[in-house]
Amino acid sequence: VQLQASGGGLVQAGGSLRLSCAASGRTFSNYAMGWFRQHPGKEREFVAAIRWNSDLTYYADSVKGRFTISGDNAKNTVYLQMNSLKPEDTAVYYCAAQGRMYPSASYYYQDGIKYDYWGQGTQVTVSS
Repeated sequence: VQLQASGGGLVQAGGSLRLSCAASGRTFSNYAMGWFRQHPGKEREFVAAIRWNSDLTYYADSVKGRFTISGDNAKNTVYLQMNSLKPEDTAVYYCAAQGRMYPSASYYYQDGIKYDYWGQGTQVTVSS
């Protein structure tokens, strides 16, 4: 199983970026995929997740209203549209996938331990 993340880069504050994560090796259409990020010297934190079979989405409070997670079942790909970017959004962004179904409570999607597969990170840098 491979998760290939792409779309990171350098953008000015207020700008937008769209991250993509393509999954190969198995389908995750019945489970969930998510995005996490890690700031330099800090622990990885949850950003957003989508539950494929119900289209439920979950967001960290820090990105609500600015970021949108979506998915394309046919392409086995999840996207993270990031608008109104702030310097504090600067981080390495990782996509991840769960290998089993969980209840709908947000806890199950905000905890990185619940994810079985991880992609390589993609750097997002927001300049002020």
